[in-house]
Amino acid sequence: MRVPRIGITVGDPGGIGPEIILKSLPFILDEFKARIFLLGPKPVFSAWSERLGIAFPSFSHLNIIDATGDMSLVRIGCDAEENGRISFAAFREAASQAADGNLDAVVTAPVSKLSWHKAGVEWAGHTEYFQSIYPGAIMSFWSEDLRVALLSHHVPLREALDLVTKETMVPFFRRLHRALQAYGMGEFTYLVSGLNPHAGESGLLGKEEEREIRPALEMLREEGLSVKGPYPPDIVFRMARGLKNHMVVALYHDQGLIAFKLDAFETGVNATLGLPFVRTSPDHGTAFDIAGKNMADPSSLISAVRLAFRFSA
Repeated sequence: MRVPRIGITVGDPGGIGPEIILKSLPFILDEFKARIFLLGPKPVFSAWSERLGIAFPSFSHLNIIDATGDMSLVRIGCDAEENGRISFAAFREAASQAADGNLDAVVTAPVSKLSWHKAGVEWAGHTEYFQSIYPGAIMSFWSEDLRVALLSHHVPLREALDLVTKETMVPFFRRLHRALQAYGMGEFTYLVSGLNPHAGESGLLGKEEEREIRPALEMLREEGLSVKGPYPPDIVFRMARGLKNHMVVALYHDQGLIAFKLDAFETGVNATLGLPFVRTSPDHGTAFDIAGKNMADPSSLISAVRLAFRFSA
């Protein structure tokens, strides 16, 4: 069997990204028959290794794709221009390597959107960057007991509500279904959240379910997709929990993420679907408040590598 090539980006060098990478490497290198590549400046990894007292592994199947970066300009525990420049450069290099076929999967450590902004990066985050190259990329979240896909993600809530239409939902579900089939995940049943309380209560508490969501789901069922709902948002996640080949489709960012992170904050994984390669990441952020204090839990990053290995292998 071909050994998957998995790249792990440094993330924001002033956050917990380097720490959780260093803590994860012994487990990753021991558990997975994969070629692991770290993407980021060597001085950043070396400085964090010394600061935290965590030895840097010297295994033969660990490689570093170096990048420029001035550790003296990195600000630990806060957003900063150099932080954003380093994290974006490492991520863009990983995306380029994967697009060229040199990596099978990219695992991204957490970045700061404000650091990217200060560094002049035009994209709000990883998924937005991918969508600029691969239109239709989908943000999804995976844990042992729950899987969630988002119809929309990093847009203001007022804009997200305008995207709940037949014209948006039908092609979204088609892309989602193709992406899961491409990973050999088998047939999924999609449990669709309503938008309004009680999923609109037959139109008494909102019209979107009757005008947009139900007609879209009926059209998809006629195409052979297993879509159910819309269900009240306050019960749909409980319905799906523990059902392996079921996925909740949430209609906007916080509708899906509040439930998911309550269930699996420590071990959840963000996966971008619809790319020609695998991309995963921890489901948490940079945690600036504990950066440099040797308190970060690497479990979500280990889970992200595990899912990347599963998808790419």
